[in-house]
Amino acid sequence: MNNSNPPGSTAGSQSSQRKRGGISRAGIQRARLGRRALWILFGLYVIIFIIYLYAPLVVTGILAFNDNDIPSFPWKGLSLDWFYNPDYGKVEVEDETEAAGQIGIGRAGGRVGVFNDQDLLGSIKNSFYVAIAVTALSLVVGTTTALLFERNRFKGDTLLYFAMLAPLVIPGVILGVSILAFGNSIVGPLRAIFGRETVKPIVSLLRPGLSIVVLGQFAWIATMTTLIISARLRRFPMVQEDAAMDLGASRLKAITSITIPFLQPALLSAGVVAFLLSFENFGTTLFLIGSDPTLPILFFSRLRFEITPQINAVSVVLILGTILLGMVALGLGQLRSSGRG
Repeated sequence: MNNSNPPGSTAGSQSSQRKRGGISRAGIQRARLGRRALWILFGLYVIIFIIYLYAPLVVTGILAFNDNDIPSFPWKGLSLDWFYNPDYGKVEVEDETEAAGQIGIGRAGGRVGVFNDQDLLGSIKNSFYVAIAVTALSLVVGTTTALLFERNRFKGDTLLYFAMLAPLVIPGVILGVSILAFGNSIVGPLRAIFGRETVKPIVSLLRPGLSIVVLGQFAWIATMTTLIISARLRRFPMVQEDAAMDLGASRLKAITSITIPFLQPALLSAGVVAFLLSFENFGTTLFLIGSDPTLPILFFSRLRFEITPQINAVSVVLILGTILLGMVALGLGQLRSSGRG
């Protein structure tokens, strides 16, 4: 019995195989072209995103050195007057009222540099005080709260955990107004119960000012530090604490000598995040600030009347400060890693 295929059948089979092979090669080429097009689109998206993100910062930095009384182009030459003007206060002005109203002057006496402006330097100092206080409180409370929720299970812990997260979803404006209203509402009853002089220190904390600003910012920034520290704490092997206590250490000694050093990277990261969030906070601070404004509040009040390149100069100083803070944090992390190695 002859099992060979007819010649016509063999030729047709070979033709269909070549056709299928041609279709597959064409499909592969189209797939490659499609992937290449996607990579090109992705690259364009990344480039546009980077330009959108950093172009305003570059323009801000350039205009801070522009010898112009308004923060705009064209370029009129290099000048450091908006950082420090050595001639500030030495300029003779015939009509101080007219000079004070000129755009780019702001006051009689010439251009006001960042380091000539005592009000501006005072607001930066206030922002630093508030940020340092909020960071310290948030790290302490964030660490203890993380230990509470990660190490213990108790009745109502889920409800309490969501209560801890609630400030993150409350708008800052609402939070500021609520804290201010609460502070004003309890002043009267406190005075009636304990006497005016007795509660005077407490009342001073509840009145608009830097103290209540610290409390208002702490109410939600502590939640951020708790989440950062908790993420690190979940990776901690409890057997190390158990071994320390088996060797005679108390629970507190085991935590301070073993757990806290393990949490140092998270504490450093949480501290940097808390400091930056506090320093630039506006929504909550606006309703709680008193006569000593922070930097964002002072800027807001001034922008309603004039815009000068001093704002660009301050932005450059803050950008450099943020970069320096990040480099310090990175350097400390690398030192810790090399020390462990």
